[in-house]
Formats: sequence, C-alpha cells, structure tokens
Amino acid sequence: MKICIIGGSGFVGTELMYLLNERHTLINIDKKASSQFDSITKIADIRDEERLHNLLKDQELVILLAAEHRDDVKPTSLYYDVNVKGMENVLTAMEANGIKKIIFTSSVALYGLNQDQAPSEESAVQPFNHYGKSKYQAEQILQKWIDMDAARQALVLRPTVIFGPKNRGNVYNLLKQIFSGKFVMIGEGENQKSMAYVKNVVSFIEYRIEKNFKGFELYNYADKPDFSMRDLVEQIYHYKGSKAPAYRIPYILGMFVGYLFDGLACILRRKFPISSIRVMKFCATSIINSDKAHQSGFIPPFSLHEAINKTLKEEFEK
Repeated sequence: MKICIIGGSGFVGTELMYLLNERHTLINIDKKASSQFDSITKIADIRDEERLHNLLKDQELVILLAAEHRDDVKPTSLYYDVNVKGMENVLTAMEANGIKKIIFTSSVALYGLNQDQAPSEESAVQPFNHYGKSKYQAEQILQKWIDMDAARQALVLRPTVIFGPKNRGNVYNLLKQIFSGKFVMIGEGENQKSMAYVKNVVSFIEYRIEKNFKGFELYNYADKPDFSMRDLVEQIYHYKGSKAPAYRIPYILGMFVGYLFDGLACILRRKFPISSIRVMKFCATSIINSDKAHQSGFIPPFSLHEAINKTLKEEFEK
C-alpha cells in the first residue's frame, strides 16, 4: 500500500515508519527533517493546504500524527491552527486526490482528569485543556467527513501517554528525576496511571491496517495493567537497585511550587520542567478502558513491565 504519514519525523512516527517500511511504500510529510528516513521525507507544514494537495498525489492511506501537544504551547491558538485547521487541510487534500482512508491519532486528553470510572470509547467527552479540546474538534470534523461518503474509512486511535526510548515527554522527565536523585513524590501516590509503550502502539496501528479496517473505527489504547504512581516509582527504584524514599510533599504545596515556576516562565520567557499543569497531571488519576483494542485479537509485543525496563536500559545504561 502507498501510505503517507503526516508528522512522521517525531517519536511515534519514526517507530511507525520502521515497522511499516518493509511492507509498504511510504512518504513522510513533516515540518522538520527525519534523520532516519530523510530519503522519503518531504518538508511541509500541515497548515499549507496547497502543499498538501501536491504531496498526497497517488497515496492510498493517510496516517495523521502531526499535532501541537506540549503543555506549554504559546499562543494557545496554535492548538487549533494545527490540530483543527490541519485536519481540515488534510481532508481537503485527500478529497482532491481521491483518497478515502485515514488513520488519526487523537488523545485520551479529551476525557478529562480524575474520572470516577475508566472512560471507554462511549464515555462523555470532558477535555480540560486546549490540547484535548482541539483534538476533539478534529475528531468531529473527521466524523462529518466520513458521514458524507459511505466509501470513506477512518480509524481514530485515542492513546494514553506514550513512552519509550528517545521520547522526551513527562514519563522521561520522571525517569530522569529519579535517576538524577532529584525526585520528590507529590501527594500519596495512590492515583493510577494508564501508559502505552510506543512499540505496542505502532504495532496496534499496523495490526488494524493489516486487518483492513472498515467504516469508522474508534479505539482507546493503553497497556495493562495500570500502575499507581507509587508502584511505578517503586519499580523504577527497584530497577535502579535502591529503595524509593518515604518522604513526600503535600499536593497543595506541589501546586504552589508549580505556580511559582509558571510565574518564572512568564517573566523569564523560559520553559521549565516543573509547572502547575504538570503537577496537576502527575497527581491526577488518568486511567482508561482499552478493552476494545485488546479484545480485537491484538496481542502487544511487550508487557508494560518489560517496556518500562527496556526504556530504562536504553536511556540510562549507556
């Protein structure tokens, strides 16, 4: 199959191209180069509709990964320019080129935080930030596009936080703090977290491609079982060969520190690894129901325990 990956130069996209490259003909559209797949990468911005029209010629499937997703994107209008308008541009370019099949990586951020029950694909949408809101708006645009033509097909994947070697997101920051001796537990650590290993996520995408998904398919994705934050921290310290410290700071104090760093970031125009939103997310319960994905016949290549240890080994044993 001729597959165009939009946003393939990033963490997830690179892993996906490694997996798909041997069996399919790929091109990667991204605003930055790909050191691993330079020969098939076309430099373009998802906001450039005309450029997308030209680059999508002769493609059969589009995988849309490109997004503004960091916690500290400024101005916040970028979330909507890239995530929402970008979806509109991609669908317009697909229609112009007769492409009827798309995979879109959305996010569990649109469910909100601290749900009483792990949300499934049928749960209410309650996004708490601009990222979640913009992803949901993009999904709505995609749903309307599907409804206009019965021949169109879409797979929407809502993954939880994705981690793995070379990712520099919140999970990496946690691992780095522990290995550097700078970690302090905020709160009791009883809040549970759903996580997804990057190689399992891209394997699930490949699995649905090979199964030739039809119509409109929607899946949450998380590897199971879920960890409490305390259990996760203890596993990392166990791997390190030491015991997790017993001391912790109250949530309210952690939020106060987060707001202080928010103020410093605004004044100094710098980005810091600590912020109020990151403290909030660290202490929040964020688990999702991914039964639908795991009951589809898909078997993850790695257990969550194996995935964490592989990430620790590749990142911190060099």
